[in-house]
Amino acid sequence: MNLAHLHLLLNHFPSVGTVIGLGLFVGSLVTQNDGLKRTSMLVLLLIAVSALPVYFSGNAAFEAIQSRPDVSKQFVARHQDVALLALVLMAITGALAWCGLWQFRRNAHPATWNVYGILLFSLLTVVLMTVTATMGGEIRHEEIRPAQDVSQTEGTVSAMGAYVLGHGWVWPTCETLHFIGLCLLLGTILTIDLRMLGIMKSVPLADLRGLIPWALAGFSINLVTGMVFFITTPTQYTQNVAFYWKIVFMLLAGINVLYLTFDESWTLPEGVDAPLTAKVVAGAGIFLWLGVIFFGRMLPFIGNSF
Repeated sequence: MNLAHLHLLLNHFPSVGTVIGLGLFVGSLVTQNDGLKRTSMLVLLLIAVSALPVYFSGNAAFEAIQSRPDVSKQFVARHQDVALLALVLMAITGALAWCGLWQFRRNAHPATWNVYGILLFSLLTVVLMTVTATMGGEIRHEEIRPAQDVSQTEGTVSAMGAYVLGHGWVWPTCETLHFIGLCLLLGTILTIDLRMLGIMKSVPLADLRGLIPWALAGFSINLVTGMVFFITTPTQYTQNVAFYWKIVFMLLAGINVLYLTFDESWTLPEGVDAPLTAKVVAGAGIFLWLGVIFFGRMLPFIGNSF
């Protein structure tokens, strides 16, 4: 199994899942059901996480079929452009959903801005995901392609990659920002997880919650700069086994972070040891994030594609 197979396996999850998540969210607003609202936020967050491997595996899918005479490179470029925008909107929706779950933990209800933000961006995401899925089908199926001329072979995504390669300052700047984002993210996660494992018992875990925005900022920086790296030289990643493992560890680490939205993880007072469940989650979190770092660092060495 390779990334092309993964793309075929997962490519309907973001579009269908976003519709389901939006439906549940609208239903929760109509019925004023907080339990359903929390479930819908969790669905939207998980779909946002699943959208990352779908997008990253898209280039591998194109590489597998680009030599076929019935494949239109022009429609691939259009598909890539819309898919990137859909991914950005899905990431924003997922971030808002995580914030909503976080607010549920601290307050009786999420903030009004959060509710309207999730509603707006999930609606926009559904529209873009639908267009992306339609254009994906047009790549190989001439019978459903629009009649208008599509002669432009280079899309926005390709143009962005060419800009990065043509301007020597962009890549090192993104590398620097990527490292800063990693420090913010890993520093926060390690501090919280080590407290759960029994280190720094004199600090109530609730006092560390103010670090969470720094972790979100670090993850956002890494997501944006990581996308720049991938868009610039996609084949160096899709043909690299270390990249496969980095994505796997990143997805599992993202799911692991969901534990931070539960009440149990923040009720640990000063001097009290965490329960076994919290320790297992914390240990797994440290292992998974170290795995992300390891395979990210090994990209030039294991896959031999750089």
